[in-house]
Order: sequence, then C-alpha cells, then structure tokens
Amino acid sequence: MAGFVCIIAHIRFNHKIMTTPKSKGGAAGGTGKARYIMIGGFLGAGKTTAVGKLAARLTAQGLRVGLITNDQGRNLVDTVMLRAQGFATEEIPGGCFCCRFNSLVEAAHKLTERSRPEVFIAEPVGSCTDLVATVTYPLRRLYGQDFTVAPVSVLVDPIRALRVFGAEPGGSFSEKVLYIYNKQLEEADLVVISKCDLVDEARLESLRAAIAARFPGKEILAVSPREGTNLEAWFAKIASEEQAAGEAMAVDYAVYADGEALLGWLNCTVRLVAAEAFDGDSFLRELASQVQKRLRTARAEVAHLKMTLSPDSGLGEIGVVNLVRNDFMPELSMPLKEPVKSGQLIINLRAEAVPAVLGTAVREALAAAAGQFASLEATPDHLEHFRPGKPTPTHRFERVAA
Repeated sequence: MAGFVCIIAHIRFNHKIMTTPKSKGGAAGGTGKARYIMIGGFLGAGKTTAVGKLAARLTAQGLRVGLITNDQGRNLVDTVMLRAQGFATEEIPGGCFCCRFNSLVEAAHKLTERSRPEVFIAEPVGSCTDLVATVTYPLRRLYGQDFTVAPVSVLVDPIRALRVFGAEPGGSFSEKVLYIYNKQLEEADLVVISKCDLVDEARLESLRAAIAARFPGKEILAVSPREGTNLEAWFAKIASEEQAAGEAMAVDYAVYADGEALLGWLNCTVRLVAAEAFDGDSFLRELASQVQKRLRTARAEVAHLKMTLSPDSGLGEIGVVNLVRNDFMPELSMPLKEPVKSGQLIINLRAEAVPAVLGTAVREALAAAAGQFASLEATPDHLEHFRPGKPTPTHRFERVAA
C-alpha cells in the first residue's frame, strides 16, 4: 500500500504550498503547512505513473516534492522508476504503512533533512485498504499542526474494473481478494478511472454507471496519466481541496486478512552479464512473456508484474516493462536507448497464487529468456516469495472532526 508520506511526527514545516493549480502560496491556503497527497488503488491501477506525473507538475511550478513508496517486501521497481525521474524518494519495505507508522515518521525525517519538501505524495501498497481510518485520520488527529491532507484518490484500471463489476467477461480474482478491491473504492474521496485511453466512450460510461450503482455519491473522474488526458481537473482538486471530516467505513479484518493471504508476492534482483551487448528491451519483453506463459499454465491471476533493467553503463537510464492482466500484452513503458552488456534486473510480481508457484515461474522464465540471447547470463542475487501478513494497524480512528 505504499505511500503515506506525511507522518511528519513533530517536524514543523514553514513552507507555503499552492492554493491553486497555477499559483504558489499554498495548497493549504497559505497556512505554512506541508501538503499530504495520497494516491491509492489496487495492484496494476497505474499509481506510479500518476505519482510521477503529479510530482513533475508540482516541481515545474517551483515546489519541492518528496515521495514515499511502500511494499510488503523489498527492492521496489516503483522506487527505482521514481528516482530515475529525479524525484527525492524514500522506501518503506516490509509491511504496509498503517502497520509501520513509525517508519513513516523516519522516512519523512530523511526527506526533510535532504530536500525540505513542501508537498508529500504517497503511494500505498495496492493490496491494502482501510487507509483513511489507519493513516489519514491518525495523521489529522495527531499531527494536523504540520500539514493539510488532500482528498484520497483511488485509481482503477478500466479493463480490470469492468470485469470486477461484471460488465465484461475476463479473468478476475476470488471473492476475498475482491473484498479488498471494493473496500478501496468505498473509502475513496475521488474514484479515478486511470488509463481511460484504453476504452472507448461507451465502455467508459458503462464503467461510470457500474461504479455509481455500487457506490452512490462517489465523485468519479476519468484520466490518462500516460497520455496526459484530463489531469488538470484531478490535480487541481488534490492540490487545493482538503479531505472532508467524517466516519470511517466498517472493515471485517478477518476477511481482509484472508484476502491479502491469497495473494502471492515475489521480489527478485538479478545480475545480467553478457560477452556481447544485447537488446535490453527485447529481453524485458521476452522475460515478461515467459513469466506470463507459466502463470497462465498455473492458472494464477496476475495482478501486476513490473520489471526494471538498470544498465551498468549510462547515467540513470532504465528500461521498464509492465504486465497487469493474464491476457494483457507486456508493455514496455520506458525503453532503453542503447544495447546493454551488464546491469541489474529487478522483478516485482504479484498474483493470486501460491508464492512458490511464482518462484518457479520466475526461475524458469529467466533461464528461458536468457537462452534467447547469446552469451547472456542471468543470475539471481536475491529472490523472496511470500504471502502478506495479517494487517495490524498501529492506530485506527473511526472518525475525525472538521
């Protein structure tokens, strides 16, 4: 769940933040407080792309921006991607933010010491929910003197969402995993249909209607961070408006824990070395396809596969490939500019499957993909696969006053 950046403990920020999208001076209305923005959503919803776009927009306006990523494991592709774009980024591994509240404080300290951010953008782990009661309400109650809190945005991949709501056929998740998915939408202040460029207007309207029927009264936006579509209206809201007071939703933590436990998690780092330079983009596509083939055979529903290839040569250049559904073509979202002789590969795989199945799929896929490139050796340095532990929040406040 990953990213609640504003646990600024007892730090005081004396910076002004924007009041409007086009003027500096305070997203908090000139209060001198730091701004806390959380962008959540299920695995594969496009959170990292959206975070990068928002951070770039705020930076272009002259604001100092700090990012915090978070995951159940270690070695995050998201962190590598955001740092490669030049953003100050801290990573909280080993558990969700709501269960590692003190680690958020420490991460905020580190960012403050280095870059003194005026705006924090947080990206929660995609398998977590109840973040309003366990993160934003505690922040407002305990540390409200230090920052203002934006409305919580929850992103949805339109194709995945159409399947979840039964509007279209296709692979989905089991009932308890979908409990988490639906609870994320229930607690959203803003439901943001990301990747709206992937569906036509008729399908988009069908999804809007399905969301509105399930969650009446929700404000629904449709954007495409990749294409830059409709971002201004969304960014204006989260830059200037504040999260409303209210009651936290009810959550059955037994079902929630069971749902997370059905998801397999794999993080892996791999050393790549070849006698002759090879096409890194082709290797990433081939590896993603090899993993996908094995997961289909195992009937494991992919939530998100993300991989980065960081060449040893070059100045921070990385290649990135994504896979967000079993029937989705692996997408090269950040291509490499030159052939590669050596580098580090990071693999993050999340799927509804026994974790050992993910480990076998990745090991076999690495061997098969490397075999397609002359003299290429792919040696795992670290590979972990596991199920997330039972969520145990540090704090849970059921309501917050205005």
